[in-house]
Amino acid sequence: MTPAHSRLITDPIASVHVAYQASIPLATTRGVLRSRAVQAIAEAIKRQQNDILEANTLDLEASREMAVPDLILDWLKLTPERLQAAVRLLHQLSELPDPIGQIMHATHQVDHCQTYSQLMPLGVIAMIYEAFPELGVIAAGLCLKTGNSLILRGGSEASNSNLAIAQALWSAVEEVGLPPGCIQFLPADQGNSVRDLITQDKLLNLVIPYGRPSLVQQIVRQATAPVLKSAMGNCYLYWSPSGSLEAVRWMILESHQRDPDPVNAIEKVLIHRSQNPSSLTVLWNNLREKGFQVRGDRDLAAEFPDLQPVEEAEWQQAYLDRIVAFKTVDNLDAAIAWINLHSSGHADCLVTESYLESRQFAAGVNSASAYINASPRFSRSPKRGESILLGMSNQKGHRRGPISLETLTTVKQLIQGTGQF
Repeated sequence: MTPAHSRLITDPIASVHVAYQASIPLATTRGVLRSRAVQAIAEAIKRQQNDILEANTLDLEASREMAVPDLILDWLKLTPERLQAAVRLLHQLSELPDPIGQIMHATHQVDHCQTYSQLMPLGVIAMIYEAFPELGVIAAGLCLKTGNSLILRGGSEASNSNLAIAQALWSAVEEVGLPPGCIQFLPADQGNSVRDLITQDKLLNLVIPYGRPSLVQQIVRQATAPVLKSAMGNCYLYWSPSGSLEAVRWMILESHQRDPDPVNAIEKVLIHRSQNPSSLTVLWNNLREKGFQVRGDRDLAAEFPDLQPVEEAEWQQAYLDRIVAFKTVDNLDAAIAWINLHSSGHADCLVTESYLESRQFAAGVNSASAYINASPRFSRSPKRGESILLGMSNQKGHRRGPISLETLTTVKQLIQGTGQF
């Protein structure tokens, strides 16, 4: 087996060139081989679990000494359960139908020709992520399944964990016989520049940033290659006067049940001015009993002195913590307008018993996903449907909503004629 250090390329520009060269033959490999590679990654992670956990312990110790925020420590920490969950996802992924080469009806036809569309790999994808070491495993599975080369660039807080995972990925790729170089890993502690990576737009087809909003915005501002923005937190819920207290309570608590990604956690709740004060008190006390901080806008804080007032900037910021802020609005129209202005725009919710309100909310809220009387809790492997999800995107452009296999593909139009005029 090739020694791990000989597979490590620390220069971002060289890494992109190697990944690009590998992407050309990778795009034409058979689906069964790519599925076998995903299975091989799962087995490699199982075999090297102890090494990965030991590396993660080193990262955790170093991060605690450097006073890394508790939020990042939570994202950073690997457990056997988290690795086993990633392995299960990979096995599920390997069994899904091959998305590449899938034939679809073309939107237009050419005279005297057969015209159709076909899903194809994007080419080279870069994943820039903060903590979440197991995310590199899932991203590798999704990229190999779709015939894309992948460049992983994790944060310095997870350097040891990410390298141990990269070694497992390399061994799996080599075992199956996929093109060498299709999985690249850029260590954060080698002085390489993220900007050098994300400006290689001639060869790099997509950049996916994953982490706190500050990281995502940094990548969006600096990149010249296409960026697929991911989003976490700052999801809103509007509690209509007809909606039940129990539904609101359940949706908030359920949305925060995540391990470890707080992707769709409800952090802001808009309430009608006519809402019963006793219902609010019951909800707030219940949230506090579950370990939440409860905050309120100026009007609520004046009426309920035990509420911590919300600063204006907070309405557009993700807490990524067990904090929920409440604000009063006059009606559903005002709620939709506020959500469209301040929400992250990837998952927003409504609690109502009115069919007309549910239709108005679904049509009016400018979000990738609208949940009506349903928990927005995020899962990488939904119980129904054939999909494995990397995260959620809140942008209008390349793709919006769940980041899945289809998100990592593009469409090619094929026109087959007879050569006759």
